Amino acid sequence: MYRIRIVDASEDDVADTLADLHQLTFFDAAAMPEFDLGVWWLAYHGEDAVAFAGVVPSTHVRNGGYFSRVGVLQRHWGHGLQRRLMRVVEARGRRIGWDSIVSDTTDNAVSANNFIQAGYRLFEPETPWAWAHTLYWRKWLH
Repeated sequence: MYRIRIVDASEDDVADTLADLHQLTFFDAAAMPEFDLGVWWLAYHGEDAVAFAGVVPSTHVRNGGYFSRVGVLQRHWGHGLQRRLMRVVEARGRRIGWDSIVSDTTDNAVSANNFIQAGYRLFEPETPWAWAHTLYWRKWLH
């Protein structure tokens, strides 16, 4: 059984947990996010935090959010946690009136497939913000 909770990343222990999960899921493949920006969630299995996600207001699209990170510890893959975290991010976006959520994947077929299954579609941003071979995703929220 997994449960997802919104967390206050300004609390030191929460920020430490987010940083630990980021390191364990992204290793050195992605820069450490600024956890004091945006809204963050942790997924728990029992008392253990096993996955996380965050969203910030997008600087890439108008009136939207940027799904900045989602990471799931490998031993908890296959339980739908990434898609569940996507749904809480989307629900937050709808509540605050965003039009869409955008994100990106680079060399990550599992995440790309999860975006597709969650209803995200490829799009071409006016100004690409990542690597030449990055895939950009958007989901309209209404």
